[in-house]
Amino acid sequence: MSYLSIIATGDLILDVADADHWLAAIAPLLHAADLSIGHLEVPHSWSAHEMAGDVPAPAAPPGNVAAIGRAGFGAVTLAGNHIADCGEQGIADTLALLDAEGIGHCGAGRDAGSAFAPLVVEVGAATRVGLLSYNCVGPEAAWAQEHRAGCAYLRIAASDGGPIAPTSQLDTVTEEALARLAQDIAALRAEADLVIVALHKGIVHTPARLAPYERQLGRAAIASGADAVISHHAHIARGIEFVDGKPIFHGLGNGCVVTHALSPAQDHPLRAAWAEKRRRLFGFEPDPAYHLAPFHPEAVNAFMARLDIGPDGKLETRIEPVDVVAPGRPEPASGARAESIRRYVEKITVEAGLPPIRIDSDNRVSPAL
Repeated sequence: MSYLSIIATGDLILDVADADHWLAAIAPLLHAADLSIGHLEVPHSWSAHEMAGDVPAPAAPPGNVAAIGRAGFGAVTLAGNHIADCGEQGIADTLALLDAEGIGHCGAGRDAGSAFAPLVVEVGAATRVGLLSYNCVGPEAAWAQEHRAGCAYLRIAASDGGPIAPTSQLDTVTEEALARLAQDIAALRAEADLVIVALHKGIVHTPARLAPYERQLGRAAIASGADAVISHHAHIARGIEFVDGKPIFHGLGNGCVVTHALSPAQDHPLRAAWAEKRRRLFGFEPDPAYHLAPFHPEAVNAFMARLDIGPDGKLETRIEPVDVVAPGRPEPASGARAESIRRYVEKITVEAGLPPIRIDSDNRVSPAL
């Protein structure tokens, strides 16, 4: 395996105009990698359909998919709690737009077979990178079935036996999820030199804290043969864990999220109510300067995951520190700001109960000795 680099970001939500502008600052980093992967959180479609089961996100303008490609993303994962919000048409439109732009994708499809299918991308000098994408938070209405469009999923049970939904107390990895994960990774391992598993998981808008199932699920992916785990959904960065020398990024935060859907000042009653409710539930007041990214104040401490694979196949883990600048534009961090982000990631790793890590001045991440 020859030397190559892979970058992965967290959630991408671009439902405002001029998507190129919002992605422009991080685009050079994305283009510099052999493969850059993002998580497409919402459908890109003109469909006005709204799926029941979660607070529906509006579809992003179809033209913004081309901007994602121009920014340097070669692949996106799709298995999340909002990708089916505009129903079957929203998923079909999104897949067609990605295909037209030559952006690889996995995690959603017209049925379960296509939704669970992995993506294999040949990068560098004939290195095959395999990617799997799973929604771990529901709602179940978004999950693909034999004859229903939706996303791939791993079933995590709620402690009270209630419905599987982002607002439920999800805590138990089911045997069904472990079997699915092991089966899919084993099959992909036969096709790919490097296997990356993307998990849409965790507790939203809360610094550091991991749900009870998260470490078990990440570790199960590594034990089943994955080389790295990347995660998103929480809209705030999480810690980094190493298992058998392989990285588990428990949360990449926001890759680029610029949206009016989280503002209380809007005509959609469900979205306006959620914007108010989440402030009470999670105990934070968004900075009014971040009106397109009204998240927890600590969400400005962002980063992208970077995996460097040497000629000997050895994987080196790094981060690329990112500062989120008002009203929501991600920009590479340098100097003192990059250092503060490195220390922040070390801190939240320990606060989550994970083994301590060290991030050096070159952004290399390793277990602390």
